Amino acid sequence: MHLCHTKINNMNTNKILVAGLVGAAFAFILGFLTWGIVLSEFFEANAGTATGVIRGDDEMLWIPMILGHLAWGFLLAIIYGRWANIKTFSTGAKAGAVLGFLIAFTYDMINLGSTHISNTLGAIVDVLAMTVVTAIVGGIVGWMLGRGNAESGV
Repeated sequence: MHLCHTKINNMNTNKILVAGLVGAAFAFILGFLTWGIVLSEFFEANAGTATGVIRGDDEMLWIPMILGHLAWGFLLAIIYGRWANIKTFSTGAKAGAVLGFLIAFTYDMINLGSTHISNTLGAIVDVLAMTVVTAIVGGIVGWMLGRGNAESGV
């Protein structure tokens, strides 16, 4: 019994690791497309009075960027795989939307109230963008965790 339980835990841990890495990769790509390309001019136009806070392409610090996206992927994978038992794209997307909204709303409202980084419209759009991106990443993480399960449809 103990050996079987250990094997199941190892399989779950491996799925969480893979789902976290895949989620991190998608978070990085979707983040670049969303904030780096699609919304970059919008956020420039809706910045607060603080200057010099956005790094240019040639100033990007890649190690913190990679670590942040890994944390994003593993946050969802650990919550879904260890506590919430999320194993489908749709459930992962719904949970991702809620988590993305709450995390972004917390971050953006505190920043809006305490810094000059963004104006109100910029903060609201950032919350909406984070909600959508985290829903997609959450769906992918949920799908990855459910691969091979009858209920995941894969």
